[in-house]
Amino acid sequence: MLETSPTLTHLDESGQVRMVDVGAKPSTPRCAVAQARVRLSPAAYKLLSAQANAKGEVLNTARIAAILAAKRCAELIPLCHSLPLSFVGVDFTLNDAAHHITIVATCRTAHQTGVEMEAMTACSVAALTIYDMCKAADKGIVIEDIHLLSKSGGKSGDWRATP
Repeated sequence: MLETSPTLTHLDESGQVRMVDVGAKPSTPRCAVAQARVRLSPAAYKLLSAQANAKGEVLNTARIAAILAAKRCAELIPLCHSLPLSFVGVDFTLNDAAHHITIVATCRTAHQTGVEMEAMTACSVAALTIYDMCKAADKGIVIEDIHLLSKSGGKSGDWRATP
């Protein structure tokens, strides 16, 4: 089998930016799972976990924001394709000892290109929504570790992040 070097598919042969043409690719089931983490001060975490934040129920608001962001990813990231998403799921895990929230977003489609950007955008916007709703209690909130956990489907097949 011939080994090829990785390429940047959004650049043409002369280095100019381009949108990848996926027109000839078959529509296949695809899934991507991404993660982000939000670190808060103990005081802000306590307010959030007790649902005592003055702006309302933080995590449900962040979940809705994440779903909307995944659906509008192509409007935010210039070279992303508009995708018919069949599912967007967003889950939160609270770590009381470390005062952080882990966000995991799952996106699925049956289309000609993957949903990695949609899953990472969902995590990013969920994290930003948590920041926005908790900033009155803590301006030093840290959003970190946004990354792809796994993807399946498409020409490149399945991929999983190493722990």
